[in-house]
Amino acid sequence: MVRWEPGARERLQGAALELFGSQGFDGTTVAEIAARAGLTERTFFRYFADKREVLFTGQDAFERLFFAGLDATGSDEPMTSIGAAIGRAADFFPDEHRPWSRARQQVIDAHEALRERELLKLSSLAAALTRALTDRGVDPTSAALAAETGVTVFRTAFAAWIAPSETRSFPQLQDAVMRRLHALIDAD
Repeated sequence: MVRWEPGARERLQGAALELFGSQGFDGTTVAEIAARAGLTERTFFRYFADKREVLFTGQDAFERLFFAGLDATGSDEPMTSIGAAIGRAADFFPDEHRPWSRARQQVIDAHEALRERELLKLSSLAAALTRALTDRGVDPTSAALAAETGVTVFRTAFAAWIAPSETRSFPQLQDAVMRRLHALIDAD
């Protein structure tokens, strides 16, 4: 087995996604993932706590981008702050990662427990954004509405970005979704 080649994490992720796609999530073992990547199970566990984490790795970095955007805005207006937060988080999704994200989402969509895990992570993000806005003096109701709306804009843009025929960048889609939201609100 090749053990010390660079890119072990990426090789493990690629092998896992390939196997999840062909055998299903439940039908794939850590041993199979490691073998497909040309690594050992021990190496797998240096990078991931379990096989689910192959699909959810990077969550901390993803959330840090939201908070970096929130910190960078000078606005006291909650939706402006959330707009900056989701704008910064769009950097997490460069176009070259779109094929990985599409395949990853297919695996998640096919497995109830993975869908639940993804929703819990997004709910946790919304709660953390709500706390951050509240800590800045935004009233709790406005903070919760802004944070939940921001996460909804993100999810809607992400779903559009991974659609098979979509070619626009993630930031373009997120801007389009935010404009659509404002148009819906202004129409009332």
